Amino acid sequence: MATFPTGDDAWNAMDMINQSPPVDCTKPYDTSTLAGKTILITGGASGFGAAFARHWALHGAHIMIGDVNDRAGEELVAELRASAPSSTQVFHYQHCDVTSWADQVALFQAALTSSPTGGIDAVVAGAGIVENGSSGRVFDTPRSLDPDNKLQPPPPPPLKVLAVNLTGVMYTTHLALHYLKQNAPPPGRRDRHILLISSVAGVMGLPGQTEYTASKHAVMGLFRAMRATAWAEGVRVNLLAPYFVDTPLLPTAGMLLLAGGAKGEVRDVVDAGTRLMADEGVRGRALCIGPGLKMEEEREEQVVWEIYAHDYARVEVFVWRYLKLLNVAHGVRGWVGLVKDLWGVFVTRRTR
Repeated sequence: MATFPTGDDAWNAMDMINQSPPVDCTKPYDTSTLAGKTILITGGASGFGAAFARHWALHGAHIMIGDVNDRAGEELVAELRASAPSSTQVFHYQHCDVTSWADQVALFQAALTSSPTGGIDAVVAGAGIVENGSSGRVFDTPRSLDPDNKLQPPPPPPLKVLAVNLTGVMYTTHLALHYLKQNAPPPGRRDRHILLISSVAGVMGLPGQTEYTASKHAVMGLFRAMRATAWAEGVRVNLLAPYFVDTPLLPTAGMLLLAGGAKGEVRDVVDAGTRLMADEGVRGRALCIGPGLKMEEEREEQVVWEIYAHDYARVEVFVWRYLKLLNVAHGVRGWVGLVKDLWGVFVTRRTR
Protein backbone atom coordinates (compact mmCIF):
# COMPACT_ATOMS: atom_id res chain seq x y z
CA MET A 1 0.00 0.00 0.00
CA ALA A 2 1.30 3.45 -0.89
CA THR A 3 2.09 5.71 2.06
CA PHE A 4 1.90 9.48 1.96
CA PRO A 5 3.40 12.12 4.21
CA THR A 6 1.27 13.76 6.85
CA GLY A 7 1.38 17.00 8.80
CA ASP A 8 1.36 20.70 7.95
CA ASP A 9 4.56 20.51 5.88
CA ALA A 10 3.81 17.10 4.43
CA TRP A 11 3.70 18.21 0.83
CA ASN A 12 6.50 20.76 0.97
CA ALA A 13 8.83 19.80 -1.88
CA MET A 14 11.26 22.75 -1.71
CA ASP A 15 14.05 20.63 -0.27
CA MET A 16 13.39 17.94 -2.86
CA ILE A 17 14.14 20.38 -5.70
CA ASN A 18 17.04 22.01 -3.85
CA GLN A 19 15.26 25.37 -3.90
CA SER A 20 16.99 28.11 -1.94
CA PRO A 21 15.28 30.19 0.78
CA PRO A 22 13.36 33.34 -0.24
CA VAL A 23 15.47 36.15 -1.64
CA ASP A 24 15.98 39.09 0.71
CA CYS A 25 16.56 41.98 -1.68
CA THR A 26 17.34 44.36 1.18
CA LYS A 27 20.60 42.56 1.93
CA PRO A 28 23.85 43.31 0.07
CA TYR A 29 25.36 40.70 -2.22
CA ASP A 30 28.90 39.91 -3.30
CA THR A 31 29.69 40.80 -6.93
CA SER A 32 33.21 39.34 -6.79
CA THR A 33 31.82 36.00 -7.99
CA LEU A 34 31.24 37.57 -11.42
CA ALA A 35 34.96 37.95 -12.09
CA GLY A 36 36.18 35.37 -14.58
CA LYS A 37 32.74 34.01 -15.43
CA THR A 38 31.87 33.51 -19.09
CA ILE A 39 28.30 34.75 -19.57
CA LEU A 40 26.37 34.30 -22.82
CA ILE A 41 23.51 36.75 -23.48
CA THR A 42 21.03 36.44 -26.33
CA GLY A 43 19.49 39.74 -27.37
CA GLY A 44 22.50 41.37 -25.74
CA ALA A 45 23.02 44.28 -28.12
CA SER A 46 20.37 46.53 -26.56
CA GLY A 47 17.87 46.85 -23.72
CA PHE A 48 18.35 44.72 -20.63
CA GLY A 49 20.92 42.50 -22.34
CA ALA A 50 23.24 45.42 -23.08
CA ALA A 51 22.72 46.83 -19.59
CA PHE A 52 23.64 43.46 -18.06
CA ALA A 53 26.70 43.21 -20.30
CA ARG A 54 28.01 46.65 -19.32
CA HIS A 55 27.46 46.10 -15.60
CA TRP A 56 28.84 42.57 -15.41
CA ALA A 57 31.87 43.50 -17.53
CA LEU A 58 32.76 46.13 -14.92
CA HIS A 59 32.92 43.29 -12.39
CA GLY A 60 35.32 41.21 -14.48
CA ALA A 61 33.01 38.90 -16.43
CA HIS A 62 33.69 37.68 -19.96
CA ILE A 63 30.66 38.54 -22.11
CA MET A 64 29.44 36.68 -25.22
CA ILE A 65 26.63 38.47 -27.09
CA GLY A 66 24.24 37.18 -29.74
CA ASP A 67 21.82 39.50 -31.55
CA VAL A 68 20.43 40.39 -34.98
CA ASN A 69 21.48 44.04 -34.65
CA ASP A 70 25.06 43.69 -35.85
CA ARG A 71 25.95 47.36 -35.66
CA ALA A 72 24.75 47.75 -32.07
CA GLY A 73 26.38 44.47 -31.05
CA GLU A 74 29.77 45.34 -32.54
CA GLU A 75 29.67 48.84 -31.06
CA LEU A 76 28.84 47.43 -27.64
CA VAL A 77 31.74 44.96 -27.77
CA ALA A 78 34.11 47.77 -28.77
CA GLU A 79 32.82 49.83 -25.83
CA LEU A 80 33.30 46.94 -23.41
CA ARG A 81 36.85 46.33 -24.60
CA ALA A 82 37.70 50.01 -24.16
CA SER A 83 36.25 50.23 -20.65
CA ALA A 84 37.06 46.78 -19.25
CA PRO A 85 38.86 46.85 -15.90
CA SER A 86 41.11 43.97 -16.98
CA SER A 87 43.03 43.46 -20.20
CA THR A 88 42.46 39.72 -19.91
CA GLN A 89 38.67 40.00 -20.23
CA VAL A 90 37.13 38.63 -23.40
CA PHE A 91 34.15 40.11 -25.24
CA HIS A 92 32.62 38.54 -28.33
CA TYR A 93 29.71 39.42 -30.58
CA GLN A 94 28.10 37.14 -33.13
CA HIS A 95 25.07 37.58 -35.33
CA CYS A 96 22.32 35.31 -34.05
CA ASP A 97 18.68 35.00 -35.01
CA VAL A 98 17.35 33.10 -32.00
CA THR A 99 14.61 31.51 -34.10
CA SER A 100 17.36 29.72 -36.04
CA TRP A 101 18.69 26.59 -34.37
CA ALA A 102 21.84 26.75 -36.51
CA ASP A 103 22.50 30.35 -35.45
CA GLN A 104 22.15 29.49 -31.78
CA VAL A 105 24.39 26.44 -32.06
CA ALA A 106 27.02 28.59 -33.79
CA LEU A 107 26.74 31.22 -31.03
CA PHE A 108 27.28 28.70 -28.25
CA GLN A 109 30.18 27.08 -30.06
CA ALA A 110 31.78 30.48 -30.68
CA ALA A 111 31.36 31.31 -27.00
CA LEU A 112 33.12 28.08 -26.05
CA THR A 113 35.96 28.83 -28.45
CA SER A 114 36.33 32.41 -27.19
CA SER A 115 35.99 31.67 -23.48
CA PRO A 116 39.31 31.86 -21.62
CA THR A 117 38.21 28.95 -19.45
CA GLY A 118 36.95 26.85 -22.34
CA GLY A 119 33.46 26.74 -20.88
CA ILE A 120 30.27 28.72 -20.32
CA ASP A 121 29.27 29.56 -16.75
CA ALA A 122 25.93 31.31 -17.26
CA VAL A 123 23.36 31.94 -19.99
CA VAL A 124 20.80 34.73 -20.17
CA ALA A 125 17.87 34.07 -22.51
CA GLY A 126 17.31 37.76 -23.13
CA ALA A 127 16.17 38.03 -26.75
CA GLY A 128 12.58 39.24 -27.11
CA ILE A 129 10.30 41.41 -29.22
CA VAL A 130 6.81 42.90 -28.86
CA GLU A 131 3.86 43.27 -31.19
CA ASN A 132 3.52 46.55 -33.07
CA GLY A 133 0.73 48.01 -35.20
CA SER A 134 -2.07 45.75 -36.33
CA SER A 135 -0.18 42.63 -35.26
CA GLY A 136 -1.32 43.40 -31.72
CA ARG A 137 -4.77 42.14 -32.75
CA VAL A 138 -3.45 38.66 -33.33
CA PHE A 139 -6.83 36.96 -33.21
CA ASP A 140 -8.89 39.62 -35.00
CA THR A 141 -10.37 38.77 -38.37
CA PRO A 142 -10.42 41.21 -41.31
CA ARG A 143 -12.92 44.07 -40.99
CA SER A 144 -14.44 43.49 -44.43
CA LEU A 145 -15.84 40.02 -44.95
CA ASP A 146 -17.09 38.67 -48.25
CA PRO A 147 -20.82 37.88 -47.72
CA ASP A 148 -20.77 35.67 -50.82
CA ASN A 149 -17.96 33.50 -49.55
CA LYS A 150 -18.55 32.68 -45.91
CA LEU A 151 -16.13 29.75 -46.05
CA GLN A 152 -13.21 32.03 -46.86
CA PRO A 153 -10.73 31.65 -43.96
CA PRO A 154 -8.83 34.58 -42.46
CA PRO A 155 -5.10 34.89 -43.04
CA PRO A 156 -2.92 33.05 -40.51
CA PRO A 157 -2.02 35.01 -37.38
CA PRO A 158 1.44 36.64 -37.22
CA LEU A 159 3.49 34.50 -34.87
CA LYS A 160 6.91 36.10 -35.09
CA VAL A 161 6.72 37.25 -31.47
CA LEU A 162 5.99 33.70 -30.35
CA ALA A 163 8.87 32.40 -32.46
CA VAL A 164 11.37 34.82 -30.89
CA ASN A 165 10.05 34.92 -27.33
CA LEU A 166 9.26 31.23 -26.90
CA THR A 167 10.88 29.08 -29.57
CA GLY A 168 14.06 31.14 -29.30
CA VAL A 169 14.07 30.83 -25.51
CA MET A 170 13.50 27.08 -25.73
CA TYR A 171 16.44 26.76 -28.12
CA THR A 172 18.63 28.84 -25.79
CA THR A 173 17.62 26.88 -22.71
CA HIS A 174 18.16 23.51 -24.39
CA LEU A 175 21.64 24.49 -25.54
CA ALA A 176 22.43 26.05 -22.18
CA LEU A 177 21.64 22.82 -20.32
CA HIS A 178 23.82 20.90 -22.75
CA TYR A 179 26.88 23.15 -22.63
CA LEU A 180 26.67 24.14 -18.97
CA LYS A 181 26.77 20.48 -17.98
CA GLN A 182 29.99 20.12 -19.99
CA ASN A 183 31.61 22.89 -17.98
CA ALA A 184 33.41 20.57 -15.58
CA PRO A 185 34.18 22.13 -12.20
CA PRO A 186 37.84 22.99 -11.60
CA PRO A 187 39.36 22.34 -8.17
CA GLY A 188 36.64 23.72 -5.96
CA ARG A 189 33.31 24.42 -7.67
CA ARG A 190 32.00 26.21 -10.75
CA ASP A 191 28.64 27.90 -10.98
CA ARG A 192 26.21 26.90 -13.71
CA HIS A 193 23.30 29.29 -14.13
CA ILE A 194 20.40 29.97 -16.52
CA LEU A 195 18.61 33.31 -16.16
CA LEU A 196 15.26 33.52 -17.95
CA ILE A 197 13.59 36.83 -18.78
CA SER A 198 9.81 36.90 -18.61
CA SER A 199 7.74 40.03 -17.95
CA VAL A 200 4.88 41.36 -15.88
CA ALA A 201 2.92 40.15 -18.93
CA GLY A 202 3.89 36.65 -17.81
CA VAL A 203 1.97 37.19 -14.59
CA MET A 204 -1.08 39.18 -15.72
CA GLY A 205 -3.06 39.50 -18.91
CA LEU A 206 -1.95 42.37 -21.15
CA PRO A 207 -4.81 43.42 -23.49
CA GLY A 208 -3.72 44.28 -27.02
CA GLN A 209 -0.52 42.24 -26.71
CA THR A 210 -2.00 38.78 -27.11
CA GLU A 211 0.98 37.02 -28.61
CA TYR A 212 3.49 38.74 -26.32
CA THR A 213 1.44 37.87 -23.25
CA ALA A 214 1.12 34.25 -24.34
CA SER A 215 4.86 33.99 -24.96
CA LYS A 216 5.80 35.46 -21.58
CA HIS A 217 3.31 33.21 -19.78
CA ALA A 218 5.00 30.31 -21.55
CA VAL A 219 8.45 31.41 -20.39
CA MET A 220 7.08 31.61 -16.86
CA GLY A 221 5.75 28.06 -17.22
CA LEU A 222 9.13 26.91 -18.53
CA PHE A 223 10.80 28.33 -15.44
CA ARG A 224 8.28 26.93 -12.96
CA ALA A 225 8.67 23.42 -14.35
CA MET A 226 12.40 23.45 -15.08
CA ARG A 227 13.51 24.69 -11.68
CA ALA A 228 12.22 21.42 -10.26
CA THR A 229 14.58 19.31 -12.38
CA ALA A 230 17.61 21.41 -13.40
CA TRP A 231 19.27 20.94 -10.01
CA ALA A 232 19.81 17.27 -10.87
CA GLU A 233 22.05 18.44 -13.73
CA GLY A 234 23.98 20.79 -11.46
CA VAL A 235 22.32 23.86 -13.00
CA ARG A 236 20.46 26.57 -11.11
CA VAL A 237 17.60 28.40 -12.84
CA ASN A 238 16.18 31.82 -11.94
CA LEU A 239 13.88 34.35 -13.62
CA LEU A 240 13.25 38.09 -13.89
CA ALA A 241 9.82 39.57 -14.65
CA PRO A 242 10.21 43.32 -15.27
CA TYR A 243 7.33 45.79 -15.27
CA PHE A 244 7.04 48.36 -18.07
CA VAL A 245 10.51 49.85 -18.49
CA ASP A 246 11.57 52.52 -20.98
CA THR A 247 13.65 50.37 -23.33
CA PRO A 248 13.46 49.81 -27.11
CA LEU A 249 11.13 46.90 -26.37
CA LEU A 250 8.38 49.16 -24.99
CA PRO A 251 6.20 50.18 -27.97
CA THR A 252 5.05 53.74 -28.56
CA ALA A 253 1.48 52.80 -27.62
CA GLY A 254 2.72 51.55 -24.28
CA MET A 255 4.56 54.79 -23.64
CA LEU A 256 1.41 56.78 -24.38
CA LEU A 257 -0.70 54.64 -22.07
CA LEU A 258 1.84 55.00 -19.29
CA ALA A 259 2.18 58.78 -19.72
CA GLY A 260 2.03 60.27 -16.26
CA GLY A 261 2.25 56.85 -14.62
CA ALA A 262 5.14 55.12 -12.94
CA LYS A 263 7.54 52.94 -14.92
CA GLY A 264 10.21 50.53 -13.87
CA GLU A 265 13.87 51.51 -14.04
CA VAL A 266 16.55 49.68 -16.01
CA ARG A 267 18.95 50.06 -13.08
CA ASP A 268 16.55 48.12 -10.83
CA VAL A 269 16.28 45.31 -13.36
CA VAL A 270 20.08 45.21 -13.65
CA ASP A 271 20.44 45.13 -9.87
CA ALA A 272 17.95 42.26 -9.53
CA GLY A 273 19.59 40.35 -12.36
CA THR A 274 23.04 40.90 -10.87
CA ARG A 275 21.85 39.60 -7.51
CA LEU A 276 20.63 36.38 -9.12
CA MET A 277 23.76 36.07 -11.27
CA ALA A 278 26.27 36.83 -8.49
CA ASP A 279 24.66 35.04 -5.55
CA GLU A 280 25.37 31.42 -6.38
CA GLY A 281 23.16 30.26 -3.55
CA VAL A 282 19.95 31.51 -5.19
CA ARG A 283 18.16 28.65 -6.93
CA GLY A 284 14.65 28.44 -8.38
CA ARG A 285 13.58 32.00 -7.60
CA ALA A 286 11.67 34.59 -9.66
CA LEU A 287 11.81 38.35 -9.08
CA CYS A 288 9.31 40.89 -10.39
CA ILE A 289 10.71 44.40 -10.80
CA GLY A 290 8.34 47.35 -10.91
CA PRO A 291 8.05 51.03 -10.04
CA GLY A 292 8.84 51.98 -6.47
CA LEU A 293 5.92 51.46 -4.10
CA LYS A 294 5.91 52.48 -0.47
CA MET A 295 4.30 49.84 1.71
CA GLU A 296 2.55 50.66 4.97
CA GLU A 297 4.88 51.28 7.91
CA GLU A 298 7.95 50.99 5.67
CA ARG A 299 10.41 53.83 5.23
CA GLU A 300 11.79 52.87 1.83
CA GLU A 301 10.07 52.08 -1.44
CA GLN A 302 9.99 48.49 -2.61
CA VAL A 303 10.77 47.82 -6.26
CA VAL A 304 11.35 44.04 -6.25
CA TRP A 305 8.94 41.28 -5.24
CA GLU A 306 9.36 37.54 -5.34
CA ILE A 307 6.67 35.75 -7.35
CA TYR A 308 5.59 32.11 -7.54
CA ALA A 309 7.62 31.57 -4.40
CA HIS A 310 5.33 28.90 -2.96
CA ASP A 311 4.80 26.66 -5.98
CA TYR A 312 6.56 23.76 -4.28
CA ALA A 313 5.58 24.54 -0.69
CA ARG A 314 2.55 22.28 -1.16
CA VAL A 315 2.33 20.03 -4.20
CA GLU A 316 -0.14 17.45 -5.43
CA VAL A 317 0.53 13.72 -5.22
CA PHE A 318 1.71 13.36 -8.84
CA VAL A 319 4.41 16.01 -8.42
CA TRP A 320 5.39 14.55 -5.05
CA ARG A 321 5.83 11.07 -6.52
CA TYR A 322 7.70 12.38 -9.54
CA LEU A 323 10.14 14.39 -7.44
CA LYS A 324 10.73 11.46 -5.10
CA LEU A 325 11.49 9.29 -8.13
CA LEU A 326 13.80 11.97 -9.52
CA ASN A 327 15.69 12.11 -6.24
CA VAL A 328 16.05 8.35 -6.16
CA ALA A 329 17.31 8.29 -9.75
CA HIS A 330 19.77 11.08 -8.97
CA GLY A 331 21.09 9.17 -5.99
CA VAL A 332 21.43 5.96 -7.97
CA ARG A 333 23.27 7.81 -10.73
CA GLY A 334 25.72 9.11 -8.14
CA TRP A 335 26.41 5.60 -6.87
CA VAL A 336 26.77 4.26 -10.41
CA GLY A 337 29.29 7.00 -11.15
CA LEU A 338 31.24 6.12 -8.01
CA VAL A 339 31.32 2.43 -8.92
CA LYS A 340 32.53 3.28 -12.44
CA ASP A 341 35.29 5.49 -11.04
CA LEU A 342 36.42 2.83 -8.58
CA TRP A 343 36.32 0.18 -11.29
CA GLY A 344 38.39 2.40 -13.55
CA VAL A 345 40.99 2.90 -10.82
CA PHE A 346 41.07 -0.83 -10.06
CA VAL A 347 41.41 -1.86 -13.71
CA THR A 348 44.06 0.80 -14.37
CA ARG A 349 46.15 -0.43 -11.48
CA ARG A 350 45.80 -4.08 -12.55
CA THR A 351 46.85 -3.35 -16.13
CA ARG A 352 49.93 -1.27 -15.32
